[in-house]
Amino acid sequence: MNIPLIDISSLYSDNETEKLKVAEAIDAACQNSGFFYIQGHPISNARINEMRELSKAFFALPEAEKVKIDITLSANHRGYGKMKAEQLDPERPGDIKETFDMGLNLAPDHPLIGPDRPLYGPNQYPQQPADFQQKMERHYWDMLELGKTVLSALAIALGIDKDFFANKFEHPLSVLRFIHYPEVPQVNGEKHIGAGAHTDYGCITILWQDETGGLQVQDTTGKWIDAPPIEGAFVINIGNMMARWSNDRYKSTAHRVFSPSGRERYSMPFFVEPDFDTDVSCLENCCAPGETPKYEPISAGNWMIYCFNNTYAYRAEETA
Repeated sequence: MNIPLIDISSLYSDNETEKLKVAEAIDAACQNSGFFYIQGHPISNARINEMRELSKAFFALPEAEKVKIDITLSANHRGYGKMKAEQLDPERPGDIKETFDMGLNLAPDHPLIGPDRPLYGPNQYPQQPADFQQKMERHYWDMLELGKTVLSALAIALGIDKDFFANKFEHPLSVLRFIHYPEVPQVNGEKHIGAGAHTDYGCITILWQDETGGLQVQDTTGKWIDAPPIEGAFVINIGNMMARWSNDRYKSTAHRVFSPSGRERYSMPFFVEPDFDTDVSCLENCCAPGETPKYEPISAGNWMIYCFNNTYAYRAEETA
């Protein structure tokens, strides 16, 4: 499997020919592996370093402080996820990592919040660092714009309106996550799984990972391929929602993370997910004339709820 490195700077230009070349490169990667790297984006190294330090500062807080915003206290899946709270691979024990999730921050009395849209609501933030909320929300919106730019390339490649996805993120379900993988010693030479083999839920995922490495992608033969960090680049992968939307033209590829041995690992995925009520039906040009799409239509929000309930024990207990 080849995981290509694609320069997307032309997507920010007025050169339609160059935009099409980038779109075609992304289209090929999405069909062949479901993974690719991007460079030429507007997120600076200074910003990434700032967010990395913010992540470290949060995870360094005493456990008693972090659990004050435990994700089990949130009605809309926001806040701190303790070690082993998430089990991405049902055949493996809970993942050896801790997390912090935030998304669109809505006031508790916002009209979108209610039993029909349970993923909307307020974020939970720690009291320290003092500028935590401001920095998280600024980065959230900048990453969302990057995600929409990548999605515009997919629209160009599919031959649909290049702005098809643009208006589906007014009240996005997108999530910015901090992940901390602690140092875990090997046992009998075996590495611990930090994140079990899984596919992502949403449209696309934009991942920053530190220099430690550990990310692996499964190729079509079942072999695991390393996806090492590249300085200044993000890893992009297709999620299950986009696989449904594209009628499996684009592949949602299994991946996993090994917990590092002898050092910690930090990563920041941004999950690009549209408004709750977005209709996820087979896209134009993704189904041959006369053929029936592989998947029934579903709203983006209901798809996400289904995925969450199959991943988190506390949500499964709530819905049992």
